[in-house]
Amino acid sequence: MKFRFPLSLLSCCLFPASLYAQAIDLYVDTKTKQIYAEPGADRVRMGSFERVSDKPATPAPSAATGPLPPGVQVGPNVGQGVPMGPGATIAGVKKPEGGFGFANWKDKDPFKWNLNGDGSQYIKFGFLNQVQLRYEQNNPGSLVQGQPVDDTTDIGLRRTRLVVQGQLTDRVYFYTQYGMNNQNFLTQQNGNRHIAAYFHDAFGELRLTEGNQMTIGGGLGMFNGLSRFSAPSVSTIMTLDVPLLAQYTTERTSSFNRQYGVYLRGQISKFRYMVAANDSFPITTDGIANDGAINATVANFAQVGHHKNYTGMFYWNFWDVEPNTNPYMQGTYLGKKSILNLEAGFATQKAAMWTGTEANPQFHDMTHWSVAGYLDAPLDKEKETAISAYVGYFHMNYGPNYLRMNGNGQNSANGSGPGVSRNGPGNTYPMFGTGDMWYAQAGYLLPKSLLGSNNGQLQVYTSITSAGWDALHDQMNVFAGGVNWLLHGHNSKVTFDYQNRPIFRANSAGDIVKTSSRGQFVLQYQVAF
Repeated sequence: MKFRFPLSLLSCCLFPASLYAQAIDLYVDTKTKQIYAEPGADRVRMGSFERVSDKPATPAPSAATGPLPPGVQVGPNVGQGVPMGPGATIAGVKKPEGGFGFANWKDKDPFKWNLNGDGSQYIKFGFLNQVQLRYEQNNPGSLVQGQPVDDTTDIGLRRTRLVVQGQLTDRVYFYTQYGMNNQNFLTQQNGNRHIAAYFHDAFGELRLTEGNQMTIGGGLGMFNGLSRFSAPSVSTIMTLDVPLLAQYTTERTSSFNRQYGVYLRGQISKFRYMVAANDSFPITTDGIANDGAINATVANFAQVGHHKNYTGMFYWNFWDVEPNTNPYMQGTYLGKKSILNLEAGFATQKAAMWTGTEANPQFHDMTHWSVAGYLDAPLDKEKETAISAYVGYFHMNYGPNYLRMNGNGQNSANGSGPGVSRNGPGNTYPMFGTGDMWYAQAGYLLPKSLLGSNNGQLQVYTSITSAGWDALHDQMNVFAGGVNWLLHGHNSKVTFDYQNRPIFRANSAGDIVKTSSRGQFVLQYQVAF
């Protein structure tokens, strides 16, 4: 198979060109709030500012201009490393405009409409769009429109979302999210190519206590246990995509990992918790028959009967406490917080799976649990470097020999031909199964000065998924790595990612063994607010 990766995919995507030669970095002391022109202990970089001449004398206040505001200093002390006092502003020093990450928003959050004076009650609007240019080495035997294809280059939308949320009173909160997922040139829904968007989330909460110790909520959403990645804030993740393996029923008995449910959650000192009862969707409501068809030895989602899904998630925060606005968990804080957590979660559903025959079915409970650790913290506050890491162990039990092929994002093929592997067509691999699994990711945020003023910051990352599924003879390993160019934090972000996945086939003895591997390259641009 030829490896035809377009070199243009790599060009012009990571290195900015705007530099400011006549600029000075200013630092604020986190304890005294004084401003300095030189780095030092407890000093955090504010940004780069344009140098001005220190020759002109300080202008005398006039009747026209009035007295200078308290704390303002001008003249030769500016730029010389002399403290200017707590709360001081800088006269005659202007932050240079331009650069890929420059923003001149009048308000701290221009997308938030405050309902009261202190902003504790509000309505907030949000948007997320992730557009991808992708080169895919397809699984063996893949067809696109009936034609065999070794590889595919496509343009698609991974996610497009509109969000409206709000704190209407001190104790009432709501969250809605509308949009669509996984669209490319092969996508078809509703019998044509006019894709229908839909509500991903629609839930409300009532805080029962004065603090955040106890909040009850319900509706449609990700009220999931098992992992922080079972209910992730997808706009703030570090890797190209979330580990979907933690979204254990997605597009089977859930709608993109969402179900109708009720939950109780809260934060008590360093302890955070969430427990929920969800009304799982029957697999038949998604039009799935084959994956739910009964088999004598391989478990599938049962097509008869209905039971609630019960789930829970528990965290211990050793350092900073994470925000508790809603059930969704931040991906990475980019050095803005110091987070060290231990977590444990579970999910269970009675008689969710079946084996045997339709005349004599045997039902099996679906039960999963996991334990994990999460670290996200600054390393050097002067250089604004940071580290992010996660490692988790998952015990997954869908019933005997359960195995499901799935891929991240939109599929790159829509048919199977001669020589097709057990993976199926396109970019799928054995993502879900009964057995034990490890997932880990790590990332490093490089110094902000590397790209110059207002040109963002680079973050490199890598991840590995290693699963011992009962249905497979060999270990299932997926590797990924890439770099984020954070032009304006998570608001404007370019990601270049490579993933390597295994290919499995059945041998003469009937064992499902790894025979080769395939890769994909993705260039993604994210806009989020």
